[in-house]
Amino acid sequence: MSGFRIGTCSWKFPSWQGLVYSKARNTNFLSEYAAQYDTVEIDQWFWSLFHPHAPVLPRADTVHEYLASVPPDFRFTLKVPNSITLTHYYARETAGELIENPDFLSVPLFEAFLRRIEPLLPYTGVLLFQFEYLNRRKMSGLSSFLDRLGAFFDEAARPVSVAIESRNPQYFTSEYYRFLSELELYPVFAQGYYLPDIRELYAAGCDSTPGLAVIRLLGYDRAGIEAETGKRWDRRLHPHDDELGGIAAMINDMLRRGAEVYVNVNNHYEGSAPLTITALCEKLANGR
Repeated sequence: MSGFRIGTCSWKFPSWQGLVYSKARNTNFLSEYAAQYDTVEIDQWFWSLFHPHAPVLPRADTVHEYLASVPPDFRFTLKVPNSITLTHYYARETAGELIENPDFLSVPLFEAFLRRIEPLLPYTGVLLFQFEYLNRRKMSGLSSFLDRLGAFFDEAARPVSVAIESRNPQYFTSEYYRFLSELELYPVFAQGYYLPDIRELYAAGCDSTPGLAVIRLLGYDRAGIEAETGKRWDRRLHPHDDELGGIAAMINDMLRRGAEVYVNVNNHYEGSAPLTITALCEKLANGR
């Protein structure tokens, strides 16, 4: 399907043996994964901010390992480190004290990150900036958020497409979508947690379909489904068939309008990302 890629959020799950992998141990999971899917989200480098230590950036050997594991037409969705996207350190690391992150939207740190991943950039479809829910103590409102983003992207290099994920439902306004369009940034529609249904956000918020969009199917109760599965991700424990049908219609509408669409599916959404992908692709085919 032209302009469409679908894959998972990470790939390092031995319980996918039989679904994706030939065996659960002593195999190159990414290489076997890339024989079946054409995209995946790398989220491991997101976890980079640890108070009071310096940010942790990707290692060169890991970058080259991933590069050697995929074919030339494979594309990564690559999450930018949270040392760049978090306004404050996590409260769990500061005994509850609200401490500002000095590297929030730091251009030099972002450029250092880009240098670390440079060999992967030709294989990267989207750089994803994931922002947490920002209460008034962390950000005064949408205008302040957009001002900070605008100042950052006035200076920051953009070697590949960039998508913005906000966890603030009130931010999804015409002003927000217009800002993204004017700066040639792209929206992320995340399904799960406490966000509104992405079909509502797409239908009500976009004046026109963006040239590119990222859809992330994340799930609703991370701790609950982990307890239920024991972190064995080989069953659709909580099928969302009606919801997937609506999401398939949304994707097909984007594609008809000429958008490029990346879909990243998390195990926490239904219990098994590969099985969710199979179900969604069937609905997409029926909808076409």
